[in-house]
Amino acid sequence: MEPSLDITLQIILTVMAGIGAQVLAEFLKLPGIVFLLLFGILLGPSAFGLLSPDRLGIGLDVIVSLLVAVILFEGGFNLELRELGRVSGSLRNLVTIGTLITLLGAGMAAHWLSEFPWAIAFLYGSLVVVTGPTVINPLLRQVKVDRQVAALLEGEGVLIDPVGAILAVVVLNILLNGEADPLRIASGLVIRLGIGGSIGTIGGWLLGLILKQARFLSDDLKALIVLAGLWGLFGAAQTIQSESGLMATVAAGIVLRASSVPEERLLKRFKGQLTILAVSVLFVLLAADLSIAGVIALGWGGVLTVLSLMFIVRPLNVWCCTWNSGLNWRQKLFVCWIGPRGIVSASIASLFAISLTQRGINGGDSIKALVFLTIMLTVFLQALTAQWAANLLQVTSNEATGAVIVGCNPLSLLIARLFVERDEPVTLIDTAAEARQQAEQEKHRIFISSALDAEVLEEAGLSRVGTFLAMTNNGEVNLVVARQAAEEFRPPRVLAIFPRDPQVSTNGRSTTGEPKIQQAFASQMTLKTWNQHISDRAVKLGETVLQEAIDPQQVHLRSLIESGTLLPMLLERQGCLQVVPAEEVFQVGDRLLYLLYDPKPKLLKLLSGSSQTRLTLEQLPEVENLPLLDDGSDTAAQADTDKVLVQADGSRNADLLLQDVSENVNTE
Repeated sequence: MEPSLDITLQIILTVMAGIGAQVLAEFLKLPGIVFLLLFGILLGPSAFGLLSPDRLGIGLDVIVSLLVAVILFEGGFNLELRELGRVSGSLRNLVTIGTLITLLGAGMAAHWLSEFPWAIAFLYGSLVVVTGPTVINPLLRQVKVDRQVAALLEGEGVLIDPVGAILAVVVLNILLNGEADPLRIASGLVIRLGIGGSIGTIGGWLLGLILKQARFLSDDLKALIVLAGLWGLFGAAQTIQSESGLMATVAAGIVLRASSVPEERLLKRFKGQLTILAVSVLFVLLAADLSIAGVIALGWGGVLTVLSLMFIVRPLNVWCCTWNSGLNWRQKLFVCWIGPRGIVSASIASLFAISLTQRGINGGDSIKALVFLTIMLTVFLQALTAQWAANLLQVTSNEATGAVIVGCNPLSLLIARLFVERDEPVTLIDTAAEARQQAEQEKHRIFISSALDAEVLEEAGLSRVGTFLAMTNNGEVNLVVARQAAEEFRPPRVLAIFPRDPQVSTNGRSTTGEPKIQQAFASQMTLKTWNQHISDRAVKLGETVLQEAIDPQQVHLRSLIESGTLLPMLLERQGCLQVVPAEEVFQVGDRLLYLLYDPKPKLLKLLSGSSQTRLTLEQLPEVENLPLLDDGSDTAAQADTDKVLVQADGSRNADLLLQDVSENVNTE
């Protein structure tokens, strides 16, 4: 076989295996990294021998360097500076003090448990100080934790990667040259971080300027310009000072995001897809390059070293660095558990093994094996148990309570009242000055401003609540506002009132982990009509508990909803109160809060002249008493039941509706 064809087939097999692993992980709802490692090991020389990364020669180093640059740039571009501001103290400590604690702790564990020489042991410690966005970000896309914890883990993963890589190079140089001057170590770190950060900052600003000013460029070309630019910055930084390129890519991503370029959504999608491909290729290649025999040769000493890193060093690191933070003990414990090592550790360990072997220093293969054992144990144990740990510690984003509601009207005020009665915080946002008096009469917090202002959403507490609901009289405005809230703050539940589009459907979350915009209440509801009903006191406020999954009760409810007589508002499920999506499938035990249209109260008011009474929850006979079905109505009842069953597969996708809406719409 020709050498070129052999290398081509190796690349093809790597890509197919990587994407196949991602598909399998998506299907099984498990972190993709687990299958990437498994596929790489099985395809490598230690198993079936179909994939041999050493055939790529020095090309493997090139591929690893360029793809890691893409991954770190995407990590920096996705960092929410607003979220990082809340955990800035803890994040600073993790990247500085935490790095030192991990270096010393891992080095001592490797020396005492794996019997490595001190120099090799601390080299191992420098390699495992990093976590990295290659493992943290995919994990957090699968496991939805609250934003404060997610921001801390994401920030640590992105910022500690270049610090750890530079630290490892400095430690290696000390090992090779025999110089251990602390001043040289510190200066080496500062110089590389400074050069990389400066080049990345200037380059990110220039990229933002180009994207804003060059209006003649197509969207596709703009995405490729960013790709070429980040690789150019990486190359420039590496040329000036070795190992400063990673810091340059992270800084460029952060600065470009802060530039608020119009194509931010396009860039996120393009970089997200590119990062998935990069992670898939890198993990398969590096896992295939691993010698299982070398890992086994480490014995129980290697396993104990990794377990010490996970159960002693990491918790000590986190508790010291978050001592005076606003995190509670459950959040801290979750951060202690989540510290998987990723691609930067693997790639640098592979390069170091070669360097040590070439210089005739023993321990290169052993340190590579121990680093890969660390990656495998941390990824498998922590990735597979992360969801369980988040649920146990109650740090999932679904645990977030309260709501931010855009639009102050009779229906939104009623929903806000029901949330407040459960001691859940609610904030209203509206542009009309008269809305302030309406909200303050009900003692609700309100902002008279545009919901398109991210600072207003931040001050309203959107990053801390569980629900965002846009319900102005303009459906298109609701979609635009909801989309921005979903992208900027990623609350667990994002709903809006908008016109139904029968040609599109989806529900839940996108592949990137961002919440989809769900249609609120009912697909055919008219906000203006129900506001008028409430103002005219032509409604009753009811509650009911669902008894069976598919029964006449649900059929009756669905019939009332479709006829426009009943409006489902809130749903209490497993102790969590949430706004009802239009395509919600009710479950046994759900407690439904609804409005029932009934003009009788208005007539009674006119006849009796009584004052307006406050709506109170009650079980209404119109809903609780099911209509009797005769033999001739069986077909109709079965048709209604079929509609309920169809709801399990149907949903509405708001994304396509946004294509015809201007990005510059202002809330009314």
